[in-house]
Amino acid sequence: MQKHALLGLTLPELQAVVQELGMPGFAAKQIASWLYDKKVTSIDEMTNLSLKHRERLKEEYEVGAEPPVEAMRSVDGTVKYLYRAGGGHFVEAVYIPDGDRATLCVSSQVGCKMHCRFCMTGRQGFSANLTAGQIINQINSLPERDKLTNVVMMGMGEPLDNLDEVLKALDIMTAPYGYGWSPKRVTLSTVGLRKGLQRYLEETDCHLAVSLHSPVPQQRAQLMPAEKAFSIVDIVENLHRYDFSKQRRLSFEYIMFKGVNDSQVHAKELLKLLRGLDCRVNLIRFHAIPGSELEGCDAEQMTAFRDYLTSHGLFTTIRASRGEDIFAACGMLSTARMEENKNVN
Repeated sequence: MQKHALLGLTLPELQAVVQELGMPGFAAKQIASWLYDKKVTSIDEMTNLSLKHRERLKEEYEVGAEPPVEAMRSVDGTVKYLYRAGGGHFVEAVYIPDGDRATLCVSSQVGCKMHCRFCMTGRQGFSANLTAGQIINQINSLPERDKLTNVVMMGMGEPLDNLDEVLKALDIMTAPYGYGWSPKRVTLSTVGLRKGLQRYLEETDCHLAVSLHSPVPQQRAQLMPAEKAFSIVDIVENLHRYDFSKQRRLSFEYIMFKGVNDSQVHAKELLKLLRGLDCRVNLIRFHAIPGSELEGCDAEQMTAFRDYLTSHGLFTTIRASRGEDIFAACGMLSTARMEENKNVN
């Protein structure tokens, strides 16, 4: 019989489990502590549960923690980890140390439905949503987990397209029974799915990053087909209804493509689009992917673009490029592993 995973269950779900198994109600918090505070890998380690209750739990459940199957290490300290995601699938999580900060980029889906032209994950197509357990496992089973200061939902997949499981994972990260992190330590990146975005903003206090990449709707639609259903103009209009002046931060991600979206015309359109919104823009250098005609901008052009926006009152940064020697583009390692498996089979 296939056992259910405990990892990824919220406190109310754990309370339902212990009730169903005839265990005392307080056992739910004990199990949560073992899973998310002590990060055990087996039920036998949950020593403040009676032997009888541990045996009963083991009949139907397992912890469900699974270590990464592969790691690629960059000269700059970045590590890309590959995790199994069931059914011969794999997802990536990227650990990025930077001085006294350490960020983990976490995946939410196997593949993606958004088909952005510049994204290797989009090339895979969509295979499966990750469970909350598979999302949390990327953190729980990370060798450097105790060094983490931040998590970004910016890995494989569109988080708002798997919203129920992502919200459960975010609850575990920020609730007292889970990791107890401040929501300020977590950022979710999205192309801007309308209903999901509204729920995310109303049900969490975590930061938001919107994939923008062009302020010109027609051009954004060429780069990101999701623009046709989720217009960046509508997204920005909706964001004006929320308060980002306090702890929650709003940012826009802007990958710069040479000769595509890097002109002063684009900078002026960005200023017009984001006027009056409490936000920042993160400029990102393009990590080339096989078969793409898109090229990244040089550092001089990115600096000039940043300086123009900043001089006109829009806080803009250039995100440091990391891990370029280890399949830097998201989705490349998992694509390679899945292709290997197809060839073997």
